[in-house]
Amino acid sequence: MSGIDQTSETNHVAPFDSAILADWMHAKGFLDRTTLSVKPLTGGQSNPTFLLTSGAQQFVLRKKPPGVLLPSAHAVDREYRVMQALQGTEVPVPKLYAYSDDLNIVGTPFYLMEFLNGRVIVDQSLPGLSPAERTAIYQDMNRVISALHQVDINAVGLETFGRAGNYFGRQIARWSRQYQEARSEDISALEALIEWLPANIPEGDQTTIVHGDYRLDNLVLHPTEPRAIGLLDWELATLGHPLADFAYHCMSWHIPASLWRGIGGLDLKALGIPSEADYIKQYGAATGFEGIEHWDFYIAYNLFRIAAILQGIARRAQDGTAAANDAIETGSKARPLAEIGWKYAQRYEASRR
Repeated sequence: MSGIDQTSETNHVAPFDSAILADWMHAKGFLDRTTLSVKPLTGGQSNPTFLLTSGAQQFVLRKKPPGVLLPSAHAVDREYRVMQALQGTEVPVPKLYAYSDDLNIVGTPFYLMEFLNGRVIVDQSLPGLSPAERTAIYQDMNRVISALHQVDINAVGLETFGRAGNYFGRQIARWSRQYQEARSEDISALEALIEWLPANIPEGDQTTIVHGDYRLDNLVLHPTEPRAIGLLDWELATLGHPLADFAYHCMSWHIPASLWRGIGGLDLKALGIPSEADYIKQYGAATGFEGIEHWDFYIAYNLFRIAAILQGIARRAQDGTAAANDAIETGSKARPLAEIGWKYAQRYEASRR
């Protein structure tokens, strides 16, 4: 599936005046002409994203959604800042052109970046590829997140991008508040995790740049080669604990393939997909990070976190402000994921006795 294939064919009408945007881009020197076609790009549940085409030129525009938003949500300015800082590092990010908070252009703050013409694959079993290709893609996914966690924060000017220390405590509080503010149903497993997690945070801390939503379908793969050419969707990026970020990426090993974006229960060896244990070893060899003994806590925490995020999507679907057409279905995954998270919390607690 190419980047072009990610465009929606059902709605080619942008929720803003493309002529105003075209005039602005032309005045800034980005466009050769003042004509612009706009197509919504699918895939995101959060910040609306559009493919802009003018002759042979193509760009991607990402903007805040309209309406009343949860505090600190949809921070496109932070996305722009972190990707700008990572230009020239080992972390593949698209070229950025401009950020604007002028509400007269597209109605909300937005930024422009290059369009990466590659493959965006949602199914983490990588259907249609050979076992060797799957192995190589998983190795490269691991390489990219390992590279991100080794970026020198001070050298790229991101020392003020977040707070160092107590990452789990702050994140648990944040997503607990989001669940309370966006609650559309009571989820007992999620409420149990809200109570359990703060009392069981492992000792020790590390601080790196964390992506916050690192997964296969936020990577653009080369059109033919098994490697990433761009990491997208930096809305949740901050400074935080690298193993929290890496464990989020590894949740797919713990989620049944039949539920949501998981590879749990599949014959990984036959597919050419590494076991979670081997995947963790590759990451550890690259980064040297310690703390894997708390893995069940990290998985429980991340399942809690994604459940809270999906609960927010469910609420936006109810309110009619969700960006994606499948928001209601996606939001419905909050409960089963929280229930899996609570099982890992119980397993971690049993292991500490």
